[in-house]
Amino acid sequence: MQGFRKEKRDKVVSRNITIKNASGLHLRPTGMLCNEAIKYQSSVKFLSRNNLTNAKSVLSVLGACIKCGDEIEFVCEGPDEEEALEAMIRLVESGLGE
Repeated sequence: MQGFRKEKRDKVVSRNITIKNASGLHLRPTGMLCNEAIKYQSSVKFLSRNNLTNAKSVLSVLGACIKCGDEIEFVCEGPDEEEALEAMIRLVESGLGE
């Protein structure tokens, strides 16, 4: 009987994007961002001003105080990380409903 080896995942996908929304990430666009992020099994976070924020948490995203013109780096890790990253970038590029 062969044993199973659990392999450690070192792969993480990330991409930078600039927030274009005039009001930044206020409640409505934050809700859209979080609703998209929770669709994925992977962890979905973003880095801004040396702070890593959980994109699945409305309070965390609002607490990051992201304003128009801020650059953030989405960092996704998990089984559907590529899809999660693409969806987050597409959503921000679309203006998050504004």
